[in-house]
Amino acid sequence: MHTLFQDLRYALRMLRKNSLLTAVIVASLAIGIGANSAIFSVVDALLLRPLPYPHPDRLAAVWLHSPAIGILRDWPSPGQYIDIQNENHSFEQMALAQSRTFVLTGREQSERIFGARTQSSLLEMLGAKPLLGRLLLPEEDKPGKPDVAVLSERVWKRLFNADPGIVGKTIVLNGNPFIVAGVLQRGFMLDAEVMPSETPMDKMDIIAPLPLGADAVKNRRDENYNIMVRLKPGVSVQKAQADIEVIASRIREKDKRGASFGMHVMGLQEQVVGDVRLALLVLLGSVGLVLLGACANVANLLLTRAAGREKEVAIRTALGAGWQQLARQLLTESVLLGLLGGAAGLLLAQLSIYMVRSMNPGNIPRLEDIAINSAVLMFTFGVSLMTGILFGVAPLWRAIKVDLNTSLKAGGRSGQSDGGLHVRRHSLRGLLVVSELTLSLMLLIGAGLLIRSFVRLQSVPPGFTTDHVLTMEVVTAGRKYQNDKNDKPIINFYKEIERRVAHLPGVVAEGVVSALPLTGEVGWGGISVEGYTPPPGQELQVDIRVAGTDYFRTMEIPLRKGRFFTEDDNADKPQVVIIDEKFAQRFWPDSDPIGKHLWFDPKKLMTIVGVVGVVKQYGLETDGKIATYFPQQQQPDPRMFLAVRTSSDAGGLSSAVVSQIHAVDPDVVVYGIRTMQERLHDSLARQRFSSAMLGVFAVFALLLAAVGLYGVMSHLVTQSTHDIGVLVALGARPGNIIRLVVWQGMQLAGIGIVVGLVGAAALTRVMASLLFGVSTTDAFTFGTVPALLAAVAFAATVIPAWRATRIDPMAALREE
Repeated sequence: MHTLFQDLRYALRMLRKNSLLTAVIVASLAIGIGANSAIFSVVDALLLRPLPYPHPDRLAAVWLHSPAIGILRDWPSPGQYIDIQNENHSFEQMALAQSRTFVLTGREQSERIFGARTQSSLLEMLGAKPLLGRLLLPEEDKPGKPDVAVLSERVWKRLFNADPGIVGKTIVLNGNPFIVAGVLQRGFMLDAEVMPSETPMDKMDIIAPLPLGADAVKNRRDENYNIMVRLKPGVSVQKAQADIEVIASRIREKDKRGASFGMHVMGLQEQVVGDVRLALLVLLGSVGLVLLGACANVANLLLTRAAGREKEVAIRTALGAGWQQLARQLLTESVLLGLLGGAAGLLLAQLSIYMVRSMNPGNIPRLEDIAINSAVLMFTFGVSLMTGILFGVAPLWRAIKVDLNTSLKAGGRSGQSDGGLHVRRHSLRGLLVVSELTLSLMLLIGAGLLIRSFVRLQSVPPGFTTDHVLTMEVVTAGRKYQNDKNDKPIINFYKEIERRVAHLPGVVAEGVVSALPLTGEVGWGGISVEGYTPPPGQELQVDIRVAGTDYFRTMEIPLRKGRFFTEDDNADKPQVVIIDEKFAQRFWPDSDPIGKHLWFDPKKLMTIVGVVGVVKQYGLETDGKIATYFPQQQQPDPRMFLAVRTSSDAGGLSSAVVSQIHAVDPDVVVYGIRTMQERLHDSLARQRFSSAMLGVFAVFALLLAAVGLYGVMSHLVTQSTHDIGVLVALGARPGNIIRLVVWQGMQLAGIGIVVGLVGAAALTRVMASLLFGVSTTDAFTFGTVPALLAAVAFAATVIPAWRATRIDPMAALREE
């Protein structure tokens, strides 16, 4: 122990003596280790840490899928749930649930609250406990019971002031009374990622019963339900999948969709984080390469210092120090540097996590779980320790190989010329620089591919004009809007707000739609087309949107054929529909679709009156289904998006528009107020984040490589002072010296570029699914990035070469 403290004191003294070099090394390591710790904290929270429910590895969801018609995940129906419940052999527990948007009224201002209707077994399955009152009861799974609600702890505090007497009180949700049955324990939250729905949601704050009557087994068309299951002990997801396939084959005949649809069991962890796994692993691999580059750079810096410590090592050896003592001392110094870099890196990691949380890049799931915890601390300590050992090996090897007699005779000078200006005299340092160049090129090519993909994605036309468009979502509330036999209140409400908003100063056009582009809203269904018979067992699936008369003009969606909706397209007139150009080209490529018919019910034909341009509904990178639009007066929807085109700044009109809506009905909820430019920007958040992060890492690796090459060439010039003096004395001109030095540096760069190209060609294959419109072997990227690296390497070499021309030949000759 005494020896260890002695080594530590000596190491600290040496680090203080070379404070500038120490600061540079610690800063380089802090960036490398900090980036690794930050990305690992995300990977730990999303991929490594289990979901916060009992036995999360046994939780799963059941989905419908039909690859033949392009549907990989679709919501099941109550009838299918009952079939699975009756026939499965793999599930210990099951629950049917449906995400809901509740509107809380009876207050000064109505509140929109995300929640769910579910069977009582779901909360038990997820291990929920009540803080107050009780949870849902099994008898509430049947019709005929009063509506009850269980509140989350956060909504209980936010909206009800943590009222300890809340249990038993009545609240009004969507115009109906609900008795508060209980409040969930602190920390328990039903995430939207656990129960994906057609409507993008956040945390679910209200849980209410989902009663299923005897006729529920007949309900096979009403979808947007989630089936949550807990596997029996010892049953894997794969075994459950085999079981569900047998069940699906037996119940297909009951479903009108036919044989094209199957069922898929997906582990809950995979459902929550599966979409971001590859991007996170790519980023983790990238920061690993950055850290390796930092280690190589630090090793080079320490080799430079080691050259100046050869006499010190020789004297200590002459005084009896063994190589084990030297190794312990040098490794203590390098490990101490690694730990200092790790400590500084933790501060950078914490700052990075804060920035990631505030940016919310692309709706990363479980974002609030990302933190510096014990796992991240252990990871950082381990990385710091291994990093210190890794970059300490090279200077240790050099110290052990020191020639005692030569170093002592050098009179304090080290690394004297041995007859030639050649980089191979510094083969170890050259190898480290080559590795830095190789790693930086691989990162630069990966970043270049992502940036090229992002640029391509930004250039994709969305199918509408985003400038000067204000958008918001409007949800009606109250019994007057819930009469299935009378849609006029809904129709009249939206007609009135459109009329009022249209008269506001600065408004050019306005319109409503059930699913606004780039919001994540999903709406599709099966439909029949005149003259088309689908393949056996398949059903034509289309996007279904309800639109107001001026929606297309507001969004500037182009009309290709026919007409837009008019005020005459009301409930008293024949039903009409507008299709998109993709729909028309598929079924009527050589004829006019106007006047043709579609139907959900053969007795209720809908006539095609217009064809509009294709809209990128779910994102610029997606190729959605063919789309249909129904007039709002014939297919009214209580929940709509309002789009307002303005003549100037769209955001400046938001207050005036909301005021006009509340003037019609103060109980409706207006939320999600965003301009279309903001929605377009947000839709690219994940791609922007990935390309920006990888770009930053690549630039840092490039700077490290440039500094490393500059250091090697500077050291080569310094160590070759005598050789340069001889060349000048023999008549070499400055240009000859520059070419000689630059040639040595560009040899290293050439080797690094060749090896880096091979490595990049192999590693970028895993990025294929992250790219849009760019191949993993994109010629432009693989051509320009090596050229950029070569230019940076040339610049890093020219400066030492120019310094070589300033050497005084007489002084250089006296160096021998």
